[in-house]
Amino acid sequence: MGKYELLAASVKALTDGENDLIANLSNASAAIYESLEDVNWTGFYELMGDTLVLRPFQGKPACIRIPVGKGVCGTAVMEDKAQLVRDVHQFPGHIACDSASNSEIVIPLHANGKIVGVLDIDSPTTGRFTETDLNGLMLSAKIIELAWERSLNNI
Repeated sequence: MGKYELLAASVKALTDGENDLIANLSNASAAIYESLEDVNWTGFYELMGDTLVLRPFQGKPACIRIPVGKGVCGTAVMEDKAQLVRDVHQFPGHIACDSASNSEIVIPLHANGKIVGVLDIDSPTTGRFTETDLNGLMLSAKIIELAWERSLNNI
């Protein structure tokens, strides 16, 4: 079993049977942060109207609100497409929450057929993330989506 399969198994074990969104996002952000090398921020934003709002994360303090269409996270939501950014300084409209971040990966998260938020991971190393990372992180993203959907359906 590879590192991303192990990470997904860990996220599944941490979220199985728990319906509280904040608890699940907290443990998922910690598991991802602790399992990946060379990252300086891992966390979530929840879509509320036309704005992404900060949720549980690991790393330095972050931007609290990001409009849809702005920065890497807002672009991921607007396009409903994962963003793999080799050099954030070359990304038009990049929002620098942490000046130490040089590359980023953002995965839109869905529940009940609509976007509910994003998983956001930053690295201080330019070119840190690859398609292999994206594909591997999608395994955990799918588990997080199921947990998010569970929390929405049990409110």
